[in-house]
Amino acid sequence: MNSDLALLTLARAKLPDALLRHLLEHHASPEAALHACRHGAGLAQAAGDPAALQPPDPRRLDADQAWLADPDHHLIGWHDPDYPALLRRSPQPPPVLFCVGNPTLLWSPQIAIVGSRRPSAGGRDQARRFGRRLAGAGWTVTSGLAEGIDTAAHLGALSTGRTLAVVGTGPDVSYPAANAALMRRIATEGAVVSEHPPGTGALASHFPSRNRIIAGLSMGTFVVEAALRSGALISARLAAEAGREVFALPGSVDNPMARGCHRLIRDGAAWSKSRPS
Repeated sequence: MNSDLALLTLARAKLPDALLRHLLEHHASPEAALHACRHGAGLAQAAGDPAALQPPDPRRLDADQAWLADPDHHLIGWHDPDYPALLRRSPQPPPVLFCVGNPTLLWSPQIAIVGSRRPSAGGRDQARRFGRRLAGAGWTVTSGLAEGIDTAAHLGALSTGRTLAVVGTGPDVSYPAANAALMRRIATEGAVVSEHPPGTGALASHFPSRNRIIAGLSMGTFVVEAALRSGALISARLAAEAGREVFALPGSVDNPMARGCHRLIRDGAAWSKSRPS
């Protein structure tokens, strides 16, 4: 068994993230980590769920290997020197990353732009403008490929530079489906990253956990528009917990999509001018 197959097997085994990181960190290779796992190493940490330790479906592993055979598809484990350093130093980093496109962008200086899926026209314009200016200045603009602010930020960045999309599905599944063409473009001109294996569909629980990767990869997180219950505020909180900068764009007091930004500013986030400098 080669290292990629061993790592894919571990990624499909539904082990707790902390346990998989431990196995990969304390063994010389994914093959050794898998061997140790099969012989019970660390399994007392596995939440007492024997079903979670059953071997993955061989058909899924075959499909994973076929996906990985594409030269633009990459698998990066916790043990790998190519695992991004900033993400490694964040709370609860994923043990495995699936990447389509240019994996070196994971190491590039990144700014996350996040916000509402249903922004105002002005918020959408601002996200695109900041994405364009930041990418043009050499930053990689990182976001989550969602509707609204994420999409605008990605498009703005693509017009002048680079962007990275962190998705809550497999790296081959577009969500929303309307962003399939944008996802392909980002994979060609930047990178698409996921902690989930190919073929993984959209589950509600995946998106808050995706936000921790966006925040963990980035030197700062910029919230353009967000309601008080927006997932973008989760990204901002995770960025602050990781010791990263948090920025927010103030808006009209009459705009409910600005209230989350106003709360962030009240709580200490840096406010940003409406025109990027």
